[in-house]
Amino acid sequence: MQIVETSNEGLKRAYTVTIAASDIAARIEGEVTRIAPQVRMPGFRPGKVPTNLVRKLHGPQLHQEVLQTTIREALDRLVAEQGLRPATQPAVALNEGYDQGKDAELAVSLEVLPVIDAPSTDGIKLEKLVVPVTDDQVEDAVARIGQGQKTFHDAAEGAAAASGDQIVIDFVGKLDGEAFDGGTAEDAPLELGAGRFIPGFEEQLVGVTVGEARTITVTFPEDYPAENLKGQVATFDVTVKAVKTAGEFVANDDFAKQLGLESIEQLRTLLRGQIEQETAGLTRTQMKRQLLDVLAAGHDFAVPPSMVEAEFEQIWQQLTQEAGNEENPEDALKEIEAEKDDYRRIAERRVRLGLLLSEIGQANGVVITNQEMDMLIRQAAQQYREADRQRFIEYIRNEPLAAAQLRAPLYEDKVVDFLFDKAEVTTREVTRDELQAAIEADEDGNPAPIAAEAKAEEPAAAPKKKAAPKKKAAAAPADDAAEAPAVEEPAVAEAAETPAPKKKAAPKKKAAAAEGEGA
Repeated sequence: MQIVETSNEGLKRAYTVTIAASDIAARIEGEVTRIAPQVRMPGFRPGKVPTNLVRKLHGPQLHQEVLQTTIREALDRLVAEQGLRPATQPAVALNEGYDQGKDAELAVSLEVLPVIDAPSTDGIKLEKLVVPVTDDQVEDAVARIGQGQKTFHDAAEGAAAASGDQIVIDFVGKLDGEAFDGGTAEDAPLELGAGRFIPGFEEQLVGVTVGEARTITVTFPEDYPAENLKGQVATFDVTVKAVKTAGEFVANDDFAKQLGLESIEQLRTLLRGQIEQETAGLTRTQMKRQLLDVLAAGHDFAVPPSMVEAEFEQIWQQLTQEAGNEENPEDALKEIEAEKDDYRRIAERRVRLGLLLSEIGQANGVVITNQEMDMLIRQAAQQYREADRQRFIEYIRNEPLAAAQLRAPLYEDKVVDFLFDKAEVTTREVTRDELQAAIEADEDGNPAPIAAEAKAEEPAAAPKKKAAPKKKAAAAPADDAAEAPAVEEPAVAEAAETPAPKKKAAPKKKAAAAEGEGA
């Protein structure tokens, strides 16, 4: 095999790889000899079919198989001999007019990962913002649960229903005087003010009494699921059968026992733990964002354009999908289109941070153990039907890129935890609002228009290969907002995490916040 470098510009490489026809022919002959004893043909005893007949019968198929195998091995040898670290799968083109008996000439082009000097992990300073959990927060949480568990009792005779009361009603919905399917119910409980019925329905029933019949008029929302009702004006003939008032909520052991707990104190302890866990997640988000901003500010190197494009496409796909769900999709699409360049810049930053984190992890011996990988695979498999789980597990074990995608978020988190341990950390108590504001601020300390960038992100692979089961394996959300592209261990950035704004947080969408969060 002969290798000739034809281009070397930045991170782009191109080669011509020539595989001699004699090498291909020798491998084909080897395959003919190997399968000849297994070939069955009329008129010949098993294993006695002449090789020339085997070659005539199976030659074209063997040639294709040998050629594909030889090309794969040639690429592996190219990468090894040239010391390449491919950023994505190399593009390979076989010379035009190639036929059996000729040399196979391959045009190979690829992008390589940049050479990054192992960055120093010393001298990193971070501020950890913590939110203490108060007794009032716990009691508010208990009260919210009580609100969902409240009971209703018959109101005094002749009492008029007020907001917060429950009424029991029969109703018949009509369009143009004719009852429509799904618009009729009997003995339906309705809590006034809970907002469970279409807008205007509950409000028109405030003040009703038992036995009262009332006809109300409502307009179905334009986004109502039933096509025949979207935007339609309908009437409802309502008969009130009962008016009930909510019982007073008392946070006591009896209430806790209704929830399957032993005491109200046990409920308070559980709720305190949940609140602490939630605020700890926000604190980690804030710290990780700081860390990535520090790393981004201290490192600037070229990144493979194909990786940036793959990252951008994932961001853009999510943005356009969410814009399509807005009240005015066309306006939302125009809004993000105006900032397309900003999001491309964000994608470049994410890729750079992903490569940087990977380099730090490899330089400092951060690894994903076999036990951790097995746990990741089994957790991801739970998203599938039981019949598909084993097939998914086998797919992950046989597809390096799929395994990298699954492993990437955990590897990134382990690198981040390593850096947290090395950093000089000071702690400051703040309110939850102050912590949220710190997460949503850009790197200059200004409020970020895109608060949704502070949400958990979904890891995705670049480049992606087809998944085995039809249902896509949705990766578990990351635990913070400051997600750079997730890195693979040890082959950097085969998997990339791709956060994108979840919804508008200000009248005009800006991309700056996303960049501050590790983009």
